[in-house]
Amino acid sequence: MAEPQQEPQAPEQPLLAHLIELRSRVVKALAGILVVLIPLLFFASDLYTFLATPLMTLLPAGSSMIATEVAAPFLTPFKLAAIVAFAVALPWVLYQIWAFVAPGLYRNERKLVLPILASGTGLFYAGVAFAYYLVLPTVFKFFIGSTPAGVSVMTDVSKYLDFVLKLFMAFGFAFEMPVAIVLMVLTGFVTPAQLAARRDYVLVGVFVAAAILTPPDVLSQLMLAVPAYLLYEVGILAARWIVRGRPVAEESDLPS
Repeated sequence: MAEPQQEPQAPEQPLLAHLIELRSRVVKALAGILVVLIPLLFFASDLYTFLATPLMTLLPAGSSMIATEVAAPFLTPFKLAAIVAFAVALPWVLYQIWAFVAPGLYRNERKLVLPILASGTGLFYAGVAFAYYLVLPTVFKFFIGSTPAGVSVMTDVSKYLDFVLKLFMAFGFAFEMPVAIVLMVLTGFVTPAQLAARRDYVLVGVFVAAAILTPPDVLSQLMLAVPAYLLYEVGILAARWIVRGRPVAEESDLPS
């Protein structure tokens, strides 16, 4: 009597292991954001007051912000607290991303990832700080100075938050220009020589982007376009330096 055939053993599923690892990293990243968010909720109103300071200091005496929706006084500070929590926890989130992709990188690439993440985070923070301390006072001074006689400036709290966040994102990502250039060069998408040869196109592009992303005043557009172009030049210099000192991948550099 023939023996029953055994069922074939299920092959290993590396994809499943990667998905489990990805889930673990996502949970840790969300937990980090939650840890920062919980205490910030107690200071949500103070955070909004700090955010509104560039406008409130320029408003005429007796003026104030308004809420045109019933839940806006509660939801707007809560939304701001959540965004600040993500910004504060951004290094932790980026570390989780790095920990997930690091096993698949070459050894020399691992040495570059952490500096790129650190510099990218720092440049994003610098762009947001530049927008808050320099751009917002300039923009609001221009708007309030252009207000017709007899018109009271009474900004809605949620509309103000959306406006400010748009500027923060524009300047934060614009300050990421050097990191983006270095990544494009490292991946072989472009060379520093090609980037240098396209300076004229980039100059036009940053002014067009500034006209779209910033309010319709020349000063704020210049405050975005000029730093973005200067950071483009910095990115070219950094890419040249990295490419010049980049070692050739060897057998020992393969992912372990």
